[in-house]
Amino acid sequence: MSANTGARGAGDGVGGPGAAGSELIGLIAASIRRERERAGLSMAELARRAGIAKSTLSQLESAAGNPSVETLWALGVALDVPFSRLVDPPRPVVRVIRAGEGPVTHSERADYAATLLASCPPNARRDVYRIEAQPGEARASDPHMPGTVEHVVLSAGRALVGPPAEPVELHPGDYVSYPGDAPHIFRALAPDTVAVMVMEHV
Repeated sequence: MSANTGARGAGDGVGGPGAAGSELIGLIAASIRRERERAGLSMAELARRAGIAKSTLSQLESAAGNPSVETLWALGVALDVPFSRLVDPPRPVVRVIRAGEGPVTHSERADYAATLLASCPPNARRDVYRIEAQPGEARASDPHMPGTVEHVVLSAGRALVGPPAEPVELHPGDYVSYPGDAPHIFRALAPDTVAVMVMEHV
C-alpha cells in the first residue's frame, strides 16, 4: 500500500541495520536502474513521474539512499511494475522466511512495516506481505496499478482496513478484499497488529 503526497525523499525506510540492510539497498538500486532502463526513461523523467527529486533518484540508483515504502511504491507505479520487482532478489525453489526476516520497508507517516514474503514469478499475478503496525496514524495508500486487488487476513490485534470512507474493522482470523487501484487505508487499533496481505495484479 502506498502514499503519494507531494515530493518524497530517500527516507528512512528499507531493511534493518548492518550488512543485510546494505545488501537490500544495493539490490533496490540495481532494480530501479534496470527497470528504468527497460522502460526507456531518463532519470529526470522517472523522478518527475514518481514525484521525487532527481537528486533523490540518483542517490537511490547509486545505493546511497534509503527509500521509504512510499518512495518505492511511487517508483513502482511510475515504472508500471509491482513493488516486489524492486525489492525481491532471485531465490531458490524452496524458500523459508522466519519471523523477523525478509526485505522490510517502513512507512514515513505511520508505525507500519511491510515485509515481502513472496513476489509473483513471471506470468503470476500476486505478491504476499506480512504487515506489522501499531496504533496511531493510519497508513494511507494511493491507488496502485489499474486492476490491483488487495486481500488481507488479520493475524493478531485489530485494524481498520479498506476504502477510507468505509473501512472494515478486522479481528484475528477476519478477511477482507478491496480495490487496490483506489485509495485505501490500514489503521492498527491495537498494539502489535499483524496481518497477511496478498496483492493481486491483472
